[in-house]
Amino acid sequence: MVRIIATPEILGGKPVVEGTRLSVEHILGLLANGMSNQEIVESYPILSEESIRAVLAYAAHALRVV
Repeated sequence: MVRIIATPEILGGKPVVEGTRLSVEHILGLLANGMSNQEIVESYPILSEESIRAVLAYAAHALRVV
């Protein structure tokens, strides 16, 4: 299971994919600029399709209005 974590020691507390220094913000930016999941995984082999789904789930949860 891939987790998104945020700790002050990694990128100043920005949410990242656990075990990496790749931020949710960066991965969302790649997607927004037209990169496919496959292209991202090929460019960043430390990531998986599951990682990208975790990023999207995190973003969806963060944007929920209560």
